This record gives sequence, structure tokens and C-alpha cells, in this order.
Amino acid sequence: MNLRDLQYLVAVAETQHFGNAAKRCFVSQPTLSGQIKKLERELGVVLFERSNHSVKITPAGQEILSHARLMIEQADTIKQLARSFSDPVSGPLKIGAIPTISPYLMPLILRPLQEKHPSMRLIISEEQTDTLLQRLQDHQIDAALLATEHPETSFTKIPLYREPFWIAFPQKHPFYTQDEITQQDLENSELLLLSEGHCLAQQAMQACHLTERKQQGDMANLRASSLDTLLQLVAAGYGTTLIPATALSGSWASGSGIITRELNLPDTWRDVALYYRPGFPRKEALKALTETILSSLPNTVKKRQ
Repeated sequence: MNLRDLQYLVAVAETQHFGNAAKRCFVSQPTLSGQIKKLERELGVVLFERSNHSVKITPAGQEILSHARLMIEQADTIKQLARSFSDPVSGPLKIGAIPTISPYLMPLILRPLQEKHPSMRLIISEEQTDTLLQRLQDHQIDAALLATEHPETSFTKIPLYREPFWIAFPQKHPFYTQDEITQQDLENSELLLLSEGHCLAQQAMQACHLTERKQQGDMANLRASSLDTLLQLVAAGYGTTLIPATALSGSWASGSGIITRELNLPDTWRDVALYYRPGFPRKEALKALTETILSSLPNTVKKRQ
């Protein structure tokens, strides 16, 4: 058994397909399949249940998988520790971010990060909060950018910034002529939200003290899977929505005809933080990322450090 065998094991478990796992590992399918069978013989257990149409990991394989991931990470740690003597931030850094952060924050930090730390290779994955937390727990990513007060104490949290929510509405909306948008205005507006699973929807409702939408009929179930899609609905006159301040500079803003206005209401904001495992060895790389984020933020948000 060697480290490569464990990498094959992880690849098959995650893709649930020998062909896709082989492509990920840059080997032929017969080579990968043969090594998995060899590993099973060596360990004396069946790692995967195979059929013509699917591959499913066995209970024994599931237990071994968690240890395999740890061993792979420990091997990577050894390489990173050796590299850190020459450059503490060099190498890949796997960062997960939720969909309402990544498209708007990454354009602000990628170029400055590349200019200041050219040896760092940022690998970005975009998932919803629960998925990112699980991937962080499983050592599949190094850190996660989240907008949540996650109660899980096993992760270390670096507070980054607090950003207010802004209201977005079309030019012909009644809000256009109002000097101030009140709590009652929000409760009576046709507020469009992201679909279930996106934390922004719940955060926006809680921050604005909204218990439920007031929509009826066809509007009642009108939701979107991305913030950009929501804004397209707003531009088309379907209603209003709440957006975090970092999204104000998104590509949607040019020529959309959407009006945005900051809400002068108490507690209408969300906190963004970076979460990582306490044992993660590359603290200098996370520090470099954090410093770049804080130095690249627009003046519409408040730094937490």
C-alpha cells in the first residue's frame, strides 16, 4: 500500500465511477481498477460494491476512506512544511466560498493576491454552506468563506468583514420616489429570495425582521438559484430583492436599470468570516489571504479586524 493507492481510493469514493476517477488521477481505468483490487487483497476487505451502472463504497471502505484522507493530507503537510522554509505561502490553497460571496469577492482579491504572492495557487470551489462545512471537516478544502455564525466549535474562525444589505428595485418601482424605505415598506414589497439551501435568503429575512413573504399567486413561489438570476428578475420588474454590499460592483450592475439603496434599518447586515481546521499547518498562507481580502474591500463594508 502506498500514497498513490490511497489517492485512487479517495478518487473512486468521491466520483463513484472508475472511469472518472482514472481521469482525475491521470491514469488509465485498468491501472486504477487493478490497484484498487490489489489494495482490497492487501487489506482483506472489499472497499467498493461494483455493478454495471454504479460503484458504491462499502462500510469498511467508508471507515478506511476517512483515514486515507488524513494520510494524504499529512503527506501534503510534510511537503508544505518543507516548502515553507523557502516560501511559507507557496503552493495550492483550497478555498471554498458560498455563491453569494465568491462571484463578488474573488474579482477583488485575485489580482492583488497574484501580484503579492505569485507562488500561491488559489483553488476555489463554490458550494452552499452545509456542503462546504462537510468538505472542510473531510479535509477536502483548507478553509471556507462563510456568512454564518456557525456553532461548530471544531473550526477556527477569522472574522473578516460586516456588510450591510442593500435593497435592489427597478426604476419604475414605488421605492424610486421614496426618500426612505421603512420596515413596513419591506414587509409589503414583493421581495424575491434565493431558493432553499442558500443562507442569504434566511439571513436577509432575519436581518430585516421579516417572518414571511407577503406574495400571493404566481409570485409566491418565485425563487432563484443565484443572486444574478434574482437581479435579472428585478430588472424585468418582477419585484425587489436584498443584496450584500460586496455584490454592488458585480457585472450585473452595468446597464441593468436596477436602483440600489442602503437600508437605514438596525441590524440589516451579515458577517463574513474564514473558517479552517485548528490543525491546518499553513497559517501563513491563510494570513496572506486574509490580509489581501481586508485590503481589497470596498468602502461599503466594515472590516472586523
